[in-house]
Amino acid sequence: MHRLLIKLGLQFEQPAEEAEFVRRFTLDDLARTQAAMLLGAFVYCAFSVWDWILDPSVWTTTLAIRLAVALLVLLPLTAALRFERAEPWAEPIYLAYCAVPGCVLSLIYLLLEPGFDHAAAGMIIVILFVSTLLPLRLTSLALFCGLTWLVFVVCESFAVHERAGMRFVNNFEIGMAYALSLYAVGAREYRARRQFQTERALRSEKERSETALAELRDAQAHLVQAEKLASLGQLVAGVAHEINTPIGLALTTSTAVESDLKHLALTVESGQVRRSDLNQAVARLREGMGLMFANLTRAADLVHSFKQVAVDQANEERRSFAVEPWLRELMSTLGPLLRRKGHALDIRCEGGIVLDSYPGALAQVISNLALNAVVHGFPDGRAGRLDLSVTREEGGLRLVFSDDGVGIPAENLQKVFEPFFTTRRDRGSTGLGLHIVFNLVVSTLQGRIELASAAGQGTRFVISLPLSLQQAGAAAELEPV
Repeated sequence: MHRLLIKLGLQFEQPAEEAEFVRRFTLDDLARTQAAMLLGAFVYCAFSVWDWILDPSVWTTTLAIRLAVALLVLLPLTAALRFERAEPWAEPIYLAYCAVPGCVLSLIYLLLEPGFDHAAAGMIIVILFVSTLLPLRLTSLALFCGLTWLVFVVCESFAVHERAGMRFVNNFEIGMAYALSLYAVGAREYRARRQFQTERALRSEKERSETALAELRDAQAHLVQAEKLASLGQLVAGVAHEINTPIGLALTTSTAVESDLKHLALTVESGQVRRSDLNQAVARLREGMGLMFANLTRAADLVHSFKQVAVDQANEERRSFAVEPWLRELMSTLGPLLRRKGHALDIRCEGGIVLDSYPGALAQVISNLALNAVVHGFPDGRAGRLDLSVTREEGGLRLVFSDDGVGIPAENLQKVFEPFFTTRRDRGSTGLGLHIVFNLVVSTLQGRIELASAAGQGTRFVISLPLSLQQAGAAAELEPV
């Protein structure tokens, strides 16, 4: 029987899965089921009117029996379902609730003089109630059908029908009602099991997808952080290369000054100091100190600019800042890297623009655009030209960054801002540079970014930003032109 039910789709192979389904099936919409059980108790007692019409002489007896069944069985079983401890026994409670009044009904018909001539209708109403309003499974309903039919047949064997053939008619009608109810309940249970399996599969797939998404987001966060650090690392390399020149000149000059100072000290110790030698030594020392001061000042300015840019990129705080001097500091750190590659950088910024925003995010945007142009715009290593212009527009700021590199093919224009899209994965690119740019512009800076490019005609990014951020981020979109 167990294998047959599994084959018919009316039982699960795994006991845990079967137990979970039974619990859910029998307790689904418990409030509605309890309301139906109260209605069933009322209808069961209300049919005492039928008893009075059939045989008034025993009406009080049948009414007492019906009330006793309702008060001692139906209502207590309905109330029991209110307690959590009774929930695991829900299906036996339903079975007892149905079987007891169904069996007692045959005894009532036995008391009534012509009771069994009208018994089929009453039994069919009970069967209809059980199969439609209570969450019985097919196996429980089969037990109910077998038990109540057996009691009905036994009680009917003691009854005398007024008309011949009523015994066959009663059992035929009741048998058909049982068959239809078994089919209806079996179909309902089959659909419920299929839905249960589908929901479990969807829930499992959702959990798996959420886990995979969480892992992907973690990986993406690590890659984004690595990309930020990589861009900052390239700035470090460029600034270090640029600082080497003034530091090296200052070191060479200090060595020469030290040599001249030793020579002057020996001359002074010998006591044969000529005025011309002293003037010449002072002039050389003055020139050396001037060179040292100029070169060390240049190195200090580079370090200060780089420090400010690094702090901005690492700092997520919002502040007001003048765009022009801030941009000069930023490009002073990018300039060494670009010049080392042979690229020319042209900066134009309208004066007097004050931005209330996140300088770190904006610095990351401009740095990524510049580094992306160097890596992807000039893959053949040739020198090119980069242009950056910042102007005021109505209600905001307009930043245009362009290069005269190889451009972007038309089929890639819609993909460049997608995470992990790159045409140079074999050379170590992660495909996150422009994705970071898009997210920072749209989410953090509350702006919008447009891209225009064609193969062999360079690339142009146009970024529009509000002069002051709103509390809620404005919607933005990518509009290729």
